[in-house]
Amino acid sequence: MKILQNSSEPIYKQIASQYREQILSGKMPPQSFLPSIRELAQELKISVITTMKAYEILAEEGLVTAVQGKGYFVNPQNLELVREQHLRLIERELQNAINSAKVAGISDDELKEMLATLLQTGE
Repeated sequence: MKILQNSSEPIYKQIASQYREQILSGKMPPQSFLPSIRELAQELKISVITTMKAYEILAEEGLVTAVQGKGYFVNPQNLELVREQHLRLIERELQNAINSAKVAGISDDELKEMLATLLQTGE
């Protein structure tokens, strides 16, 4: 897990985002356990509260469930829900690209051309 201390995104959101990606991509299979809150906090040298916030986000999204005395484990994923989660992530990233293009003075046509090129090259 990589945490960027100088990022504008809070650490707990960075953690949740990385776990979300691992769960939705299948890298963390259903029923696998996340590291304990204390373990992850020690590993990343962050507070337990920060780690707990990240896990609570994942639980609210239905990606993990807390089991008293055992920690958090990955829930089985509904394929349609996984697709919806991916669509939301893509929409957010595309909106960020659109906003950046506007700031840089890149036209809609130029942006579409960039996307078409990236889709063709697979990058």
